[in-house]
Amino acid sequence: MKIGNLSLKNNIFLAPMAGITNLPFRTLVREFGCSLAFTEMISAAGLVRNTGKSYRYLDSSPDDRPLGVQIFGSDTEVLAEAAQIVTDRGADLLNINMGCPAKKVVRTGAGAALMKNPLQVAFILQAVRKTTSLPLTVKIRSGWHHDDMKAVEIARIAEDCGVDTVILHPRSAEQGFSGSADWGIIENVKKNLHIPVIGNGDIRSAEDALRMMNMTGCDGVMVGRGVLGNPWIFKDITLCFGGQDIFPSPSLSEREIIIKRHLNMETDYAGGVFGVRSFRKHLLWYTKGLRDSFQFRQKVLTFTD
Repeated sequence: MKIGNLSLKNNIFLAPMAGITNLPFRTLVREFGCSLAFTEMISAAGLVRNTGKSYRYLDSSPDDRPLGVQIFGSDTEVLAEAAQIVTDRGADLLNINMGCPAKKVVRTGAGAALMKNPLQVAFILQAVRKTTSLPLTVKIRSGWHHDDMKAVEIARIAEDCGVDTVILHPRSAEQGFSGSADWGIIENVKKNLHIPVIGNGDIRSAEDALRMMNMTGCDGVMVGRGVLGNPWIFKDITLCFGGQDIFPSPSLSEREIIIKRHLNMETDYAGGVFGVRSFRKHLLWYTKGLRDSFQFRQKVLTFTD
């Protein structure tokens, strides 16, 4: 698959997720077949102000390629300047977040709040497109609320502004992550665009990914929460898309190897204490649903160091 001038080995992507998709996690999922992984969402204003935390999100490595960087904000000039910074830092692809429903984001006019303002979307995308030659993508929702679906309108604006690919999570901003993703909206957007459309939302298995592709005609899939505690989902989807049988879920011993590798990657990156703290949530996801895991999980929740 190609996005702009970027060639990818497949059409299976990792969604940007705050607090999750840091360098160790991106590196891990690539080992299972993910072809394009995104950073956590990064404040455009933070990049422009040169804050250390924002720049930390740009950390990468030779094994972490190709790299998609997602930025968010509502100020046209700031987003354009941040796009230049991301370009200069060597990213492979840029994504503008127009779908985050978090209150602290939307109250600044950023994220999914932009779905309410098509004119501002056009101003932003035109400015960013003029600034960078990187492949440019947007991640959008179906709309702000259920009765005001703007996905097709915003997607058309994106295409007209030179965006290379639209990524769609078909829930409204007001839904957050509740209810079900309406994949029919992905199908509708795909029918109205000439650029690739990537579907996102409610992909928890390889079968879900294949069903989304078949139902909507989308050009690829982006896995979000379905990867938590389940990084091998990318291997399963790759096999499924290739018409091959999916392997059984990893055994306990195989899972232990993956867990230890992930933990080591986190501690190598962030240091012992911070790496363990960062990894704790992943350990809960890895062990969820396993036999006799309740007491272990309760102990993990009480760890302080």
